[in-house]
Amino acid sequence: MLDKEDYMRRAIELAKKGDGKVNPNPLVGAVIVKDGVIIGEGYHMKYGGLHAERNAFGSLADPKLAEGAEMYVTLEPCCHHGKQPPCTEAIIEHGISKVYVGSDDPNELVAGKGIGLLRDAGIYVETGFLKEECDALNPVFFHYITTKTPYVIMKYAMTLDGKIATRTGHSQWVSGEESRNRVQQTRNTLPAIMVGIGTILNDDPRLTCRMENGRNPIRIICDSKLRIPLSANVVTTAKEVPTIVVTVEPHAEYNRFWHEQKEELEKEGVEILLVEEKDGRPDLNDLMIKLGEKQIDGILLEGGSTLNYAALQAGIVQEIHAYVAPQFFGGSGFYTPVGGEGVEKATEAMGCTFISAEQIGEDILLKYRI
Repeated sequence: MLDKEDYMRRAIELAKKGDGKVNPNPLVGAVIVKDGVIIGEGYHMKYGGLHAERNAFGSLADPKLAEGAEMYVTLEPCCHHGKQPPCTEAIIEHGISKVYVGSDDPNELVAGKGIGLLRDAGIYVETGFLKEECDALNPVFFHYITTKTPYVIMKYAMTLDGKIATRTGHSQWVSGEESRNRVQQTRNTLPAIMVGIGTILNDDPRLTCRMENGRNPIRIICDSKLRIPLSANVVTTAKEVPTIVVTVEPHAEYNRFWHEQKEELEKEGVEILLVEEKDGRPDLNDLMIKLGEKQIDGILLEGGSTLNYAALQAGIVQEIHAYVAPQFFGGSGFYTPVGGEGVEKATEAMGCTFISAEQIGEDILLKYRI
């Protein structure tokens, strides 16, 4: 027989179906239970669409069945008018008697107010139910809604001796096929992917999502001098896949080229995003603010060692995904995941908190939180 935890875990399972479709909204699932039987369920299916609770009510054979029932919802029900009406109104109108809530909503328009309205209506509300599992659904949303900047996951694949390429720069492939497929899933989940100009010049990638029915991420290329070739794959496909080239005001010595290149790139459909300069390169903190204003809530950073170091130094990275392959490239000082000057003492190292380790084919995926 199912119990309360089973019902909430079903809601969590439903919430995950919205992965890659609801940004910058959260993943949410809802289950309606009466007399120990699930009579309705739903999830937030796409941005701008009905929320999980209203989809759950819509799945009922008869709306009257909800009277006196319990609802399990992974996130505090909203209580404000956005693209959809408040879910608290629907819960009250349908006569739900008990609501079990997983995560608190940090959105200042909701935070505690949704729960308060339900309790004021005489509904029993239990909060923090399987909170840790529910919170794990939405680190991207929680970060974005509180900071207004994207949640950044730095991803790289390296050998057992810490190399991301051979001494000649060859890197296809460090990791196995299973790992590369997992990366495609992550590209589908997050709305944007970011690389440096070095990656474009060396590899000429498309930076698209190659999984079936996947969503192509917005492509962001950091290029302070607009060196990106007009023949690059990300440029020739910019009218099909949104592409942003991030740059800074040109210095006098290449002012004319910069403006001509900008004009040509824009003709190809590329958006040129001007940000503040820091040490001759785009200021990544200013960039995060500007991308947040575009409602980009998450970024997969697939940069080389230079951009990775700059991102860590700027403090914009929240999570690390390191794919470790069972092979050695050898060499001294060649192509490591993070470049830059580095620290002088081991005590100065930037620390991380362990999230998980998972075997994927012959590789190991290590996840850490900064």
